[in-house]
Amino acid sequence: MKRLPLCAFLLTAVAAAYAQSGTNSPYSRFGLGMLSERATGFNRGMNGLAMGCRRHNQVNMLNPASYSAIDSLTFIFDMGVSGQITNFKENGNSKNAKNANFEYVTAGFRAVRNVGIALGVVPLTNVGYDYSTTSFIGNSTATFTTTYSGTGGLHEAFLGVGWQPVNNFSIGVNGSYLWGDIENKSDVTFSDASVNASGRTYSAEVKSYRVNIGAQYSFHLDKNDWLTVGATYSPGHSIGGKPKCYYRYTVSTSSTEVNDTLSSYGGRELKLKLPTEVGAGLAWTHGSKWLVGLDWDWQKWSSYEQPEIIASGGSVSYGMRGGMYSDRHKFTLGTEFTPNSMSRRFLNRVNYRAGVSYATSYYKFNSNNGPKELSASIGFGIPIQNSLNNRSILNVSGQWVREFGSTINENSFRLTIGFTFNERWFAKWKVE
Repeated sequence: MKRLPLCAFLLTAVAAAYAQSGTNSPYSRFGLGMLSERATGFNRGMNGLAMGCRRHNQVNMLNPASYSAIDSLTFIFDMGVSGQITNFKENGNSKNAKNANFEYVTAGFRAVRNVGIALGVVPLTNVGYDYSTTSFIGNSTATFTTTYSGTGGLHEAFLGVGWQPVNNFSIGVNGSYLWGDIENKSDVTFSDASVNASGRTYSAEVKSYRVNIGAQYSFHLDKNDWLTVGATYSPGHSIGGKPKCYYRYTVSTSSTEVNDTLSSYGGRELKLKLPTEVGAGLAWTHGSKWLVGLDWDWQKWSSYEQPEIIASGGSVSYGMRGGMYSDRHKFTLGTEFTPNSMSRRFLNRVNYRAGVSYATSYYKFNSNNGPKELSASIGFGIPIQNSLNNRSILNVSGQWVREFGSTINENSFRLTIGFTFNERWFAKWKVE
């Protein structure tokens, strides 16, 4: 029986690796794409709260120091899917889009005393958009249309360990393998068929790594109250990708169209980068009833450079351009309330969760900062009890996200359903 969760984890991890998490946001055109939540159902109910969270029955991948709190008698398997509806508004125009994504798969267990292990697969960034703009040429009635489209994203497969060397203090590290393809296109067509159409395609293929280091220290305030302070650090570094650009045009005649690639640029000499990321936070717990926490996350996108082709004065150059991004800050306040985890009444054993966040943008438009982000969530941790299992949890959360203050305003509602399978392991059977 113990082989079943292991087989389920491997099969689901393979499915997650080949599944492409989706987005319809035109903002995914910038940088490495839209940033993923990178959180399980437990965290998502509190809008991503993680730095000071320690749970014996959940995998908190956002701070690997928390793995040392995993129950010594359990194997945890967690997976989640989501559905999302987004409304886009620009200059009085409105459009809706839908997405369904495979969000994450993780597993965790206690290796030896005070040491926990976790592993999993999660999306890191998402790229997915298709939109166009039409403008007049000078004062004439002729127009040209620019169509932008993109696909891809980066995925992360991680293996982590958390260790508690002394009472109340834990450290941990996640080592991740990053991979993924990113492609961004822009095509220009003219209402006058005699004018040649043109387009550019930017592409990159990433195979690299990521490291996330975490620490937690808990203060015993009184008999039932603890305050846990947590912090994480992920160093920025080159992730390669060999970004390329292809410039093409279409010659139109009365009878045929001829596609020709004029030039291609890029290769091994150009490299994408992963920004440095720092997180810090604290969480207060009151027995098994209350958890209240506050997180801050900072990503150094101001040092990120974008590959770009520039045509000027009859010459064409291709290189990395800086100054297009700014550092991203995110603040999160979250809470969880459980009336009575030992009660016979079902509703008293449910975990009720909620959270709010505010984040700044990391990309810019014409030297102006991009949209700000305001989000809120509610969630429920529903205990599952039957004749075979009384330790598993169904995590359900709803999240509202608003991107505002820029050219396009977005309002999204995301429903995430996660199942935490918690099997009792390592217990010694007593024979009478």
